[in-house]
Amino acid sequence: MGVDKKILVIPGDGIGQEVTAWGQKVLVTIAENYKHNFVFEEGIMGHVAIEATGNPLPDETLEKARKSDAILFGAIGHAKYDNDPSLKVRPEQGLLKIRKELGLYANLRPIKLFDELLEASSIKPEILRGSDILFFRELTGDVYFGEKKRTEDRNTASDLMIYHRYEVERIARKAYEAARTRRKKLCSVDKANVLEASRLWREVVQEIAKEYPDVETEHMFIDNAAMQLIKDPKRFDVVVTGNLFGDILTDEASQIAGSMGMLASASIGDGAGFYEPIHGSAHDIAGKGIANPLASILSVALMLDISFGLKNESQRVIKAVEATLKQGYRTMDIANKHTDNHLVMGTDAMGAKVLENLN
Repeated sequence: MGVDKKILVIPGDGIGQEVTAWGQKVLVTIAENYKHNFVFEEGIMGHVAIEATGNPLPDETLEKARKSDAILFGAIGHAKYDNDPSLKVRPEQGLLKIRKELGLYANLRPIKLFDELLEASSIKPEILRGSDILFFRELTGDVYFGEKKRTEDRNTASDLMIYHRYEVERIARKAYEAARTRRKKLCSVDKANVLEASRLWREVVQEIAKEYPDVETEHMFIDNAAMQLIKDPKRFDVVVTGNLFGDILTDEASQIAGSMGMLASASIGDGAGFYEPIHGSAHDIAGKGIANPLASILSVALMLDISFGLKNESQRVIKAVEATLKQGYRTMDIANKHTDNHLVMGTDAMGAKVLENLN
């Protein structure tokens, strides 16, 4: 029996518009092959929304998001804002607001290495082989949402790092539940030797750990975690951490997978899930047709599994990506010296190959 789902597609800025098109095409193909009914709507957010409406998250887009079963997102950002930090209205405000409004407090980022991409990473293959990490990054607290101040003379600035007990409790439980389905190991990352917010974080995780005696719990300071992630990534199974540390660690972990263009993510809470590749808008390559669509396609696999409960369909998408890589096809970001030049292709050609392997 097929399912009926409403999906909001927000391509966003830069290469987001190019790669999201292939994520949507994969969803259309899955719907056709498995007799599901996926209804799509489109919304704007980020720089394109500011240009069109003056608002990085227009009310119309937010309303569509609230009525959707899941959201497929591309990326936000533009060099204009990077070059002028004084601008008050910024694309990232739209992303922070939609997370807050939809209660998306947990960001899941699976770091699973395809064997075919061992040579694409700058890390030695023998260190990487077998790495499989699931990050849980808290999304609605920390310095990103704490009070921000700048003195009148503009010479001093501060950002409040703040966490409430309930914020730590709810993401810790989700991380522990996931650990139970994997290798039953959880590493909580903080800076409890220096930061009071981290001391609260560690206290709460220690309390929640008692509810999951079957899961081995480890606490690690952020600086050590950053080192161990590169030194011995296989030691990690499930990692749970705050907003700031999670942002940094998951970008670092992109080197395990060979490229940011390979990493999918899911932002979840108590309502519709929000699915996106972790790469940015990459305006330096936007419009050139060379962006890697695989992270967007793998984000669709997460959507099918987490939001829709369609595990077979999710695995089918992952296997189609794996088959495409086994056939030797690469975009520029995951090509290496051993890749035949005629197998290096652009966004559309790579997306088309995945669709071929999906059928």
